[in-house]
Amino acid sequence: VDNDIPGRYESFLNPEEKLKAIRAVAEKAHAAGNRAFVYIAGTECITANADTAHTLAKDHPDWLQRKITGEPAVFGGGAAFWIRKGDEDVWVSPYAPEWRKTYMERVRQIAATGIDGIYVDIPYWMTHFDGWEDTWASFDDYTVAAFKKQTGLDARKEVRLGDVSDPNFRKWVDFRIQTITGFMQEIDRTAKSVNPEIKTIPEIYPGIEEEAVRVGSDVYSLYPVVDAIAHEYEFGEGDHMASSRTPLDWFRYQVGMHSFRAFAQGKATWILNYSWDGDKKVDARQAMMNLAASEIMAGANFWDAPGHSMAGSNDLPTRKKIFSWIKTHEETFYRPRTAIDPIGVYFSPETRNYNANEFIASYRGILILLMQKHLEFQIVTPRTLSEFRGSTLILPDVRFISDSEKSSLRTYVGGNKVLVVTGEDATGMGNTANVIRFSKCPGKDYSAALQKDFDASTPEREHEFLKSLKAETAVRVAGSPMLATSIAGVNGKPHVFFANFAGLRGGVNPIQTSQTGVQVTISGATNGRGFFLPFLGDVQPLEGNVRAGGVTYNLPAIEKGAVFWYEP
Repeated sequence: VDNDIPGRYESFLNPEEKLKAIRAVAEKAHAAGNRAFVYIAGTECITANADTAHTLAKDHPDWLQRKITGEPAVFGGGAAFWIRKGDEDVWVSPYAPEWRKTYMERVRQIAATGIDGIYVDIPYWMTHFDGWEDTWASFDDYTVAAFKKQTGLDARKEVRLGDVSDPNFRKWVDFRIQTITGFMQEIDRTAKSVNPEIKTIPEIYPGIEEEAVRVGSDVYSLYPVVDAIAHEYEFGEGDHMASSRTPLDWFRYQVGMHSFRAFAQGKATWILNYSWDGDKKVDARQAMMNLAASEIMAGANFWDAPGHSMAGSNDLPTRKKIFSWIKTHEETFYRPRTAIDPIGVYFSPETRNYNANEFIASYRGILILLMQKHLEFQIVTPRTLSEFRGSTLILPDVRFISDSEKSSLRTYVGGNKVLVVTGEDATGMGNTANVIRFSKCPGKDYSAALQKDFDASTPEREHEFLKSLKAETAVRVAGSPMLATSIAGVNGKPHVFFANFAGLRGGVNPIQTSQTGVQVTISGATNGRGFFLPFLGDVQPLEGNVRAGGVTYNLPAIEKGAVFWYEP
């Protein structure tokens, strides 16, 4: 339910009418056996009819976020599609004490209505409207004072904005991310102090790329302090509308979603994205199915809406068909996925924070390479490094490694595991047979090749790198590199999830080229049953062929996507 209290100045001051309505909708939802969530803004607040005597900016100019030049974050109609003509839109500093105290009181009151969840939209530093992108705001008095207290530095005078070689700027980057994470953590703690069962869900557009650093809403940092995240994921470049994505866009999207699932550590990943918005050459139903297949195969939750709205559907019968199929097979897609025999790929938050573009090119290139080569991968982070049990771990141009990470990496290599370092080497380790180095990063190289000519680029171009991984996997897959593959155990059984992007042409063709001749081999097996579930289809049993290396299954044609699994 969209009944935003803190994001509208009138109800921020006087919430009673909306609180009553939220309580009523919660009661109605519960009576019907459903749950209800209420949408609220994060640091944004709109005053309707800004020519009136009282607006937030007029009443509390000290609350506003500001550029380093002092310009306040005040906008009018047209700055964004949700701001109506004549309205005042402002962005508030999370450190404005009076505002924050009232904001948390509103959160407490909302939680007391019995609503099941609080959905917090855009908890950001204002750096995404025109003219604000490179400001690294905010430099309001409250924020500057908080940074000074934490670091002893004057943000206005002692930070070289945008210069990652400046240790003070890196402290500013960390501080801004910590601030938004702490803000969401306080919302969650405040709501649960009233209703322990209530859920907190931020909605953010940044994913793994540089935007997360700029707006301060970092997926990796947020997952531990909230219950789920709704990702309006746009992956930095490319087109985020399903109807106009290229195959490369689709593969980048897979990388983002698999990263979110790794960061979540079992929490839900909601993907709020958009399939179609009036594209005359693309059938909306096909675009919806493509979006759903890509998200479900990655283990994320599907949520599609018409255009850039949150409610409704481009085609309701297709929506019902998709959700009915998900319900039938939810155990397959949403039970925990566990590693079998993975190659690890390390996500370094620090490196992304300070060298986003170079790190992401390497990280994303390596993951797409492994997906197209159909090798099992596991995204490893500082939170999960000590638990990683795979025999090979890749550091994709990781330039910043903490002492604790270095210690964990030494322990890993000491356990007779292989560490593959691409690009710069920040490990501090000496020469050893178990550390393989590629000074010319194959991930960046492959990213550049895909960008230049996706169809002509295949994983084999990086054969030396692939050879170094020493991949002797329990599940072997043979198929086209246009299939994005992820392998995992579900309920103790090996599963292979396929998303097919062959033949897709953004804005022209939303129907895949059918993929035939795909084989899955279960190494070491001598018998057992195979099963195949095509997207929106029914489960089909498969007969395997026993060979010296195991049991091989020939899969039926894969259209939009499919799942194979093996039962001993």
